[in-house]
Amino acid sequence: MFSESGPIFNDAINDWPGHLDKLAAFWSSVMLVSGRYKGQPVPAHRKHKARITPALFDRWLALWKQTTDELMPPDAARALQDKAARIAESLQLAMFFRLDDR
Repeated sequence: MFSESGPIFNDAINDWPGHLDKLAAFWSSVMLVSGRYKGQPVPAHRKHKARITPALFDRWLALWKQTTDELMPPDAARALQDKAARIAESLQLAMFFRLDDR
């Protein structure tokens, strides 16, 4: 995946430590309902729409599955995988299938 999406991430992210903190806050909010994340992921991703394809979402989800399977207990891995799939679907709908794009 990184060979496919690495340039997209590297072009979009100027502060990797800050971005990783934001990702931790996002997943804390999503999985633990902590309220730590205050961002807007759709506009943040939409501005890179020309470089992001649905295939990249599939690849990212495959890597997410592999990584969570390796690092987490099975139930936790599955919960994260299920949530990531729903988020990816929603993000793709927001990016690529908007009714006002017609």
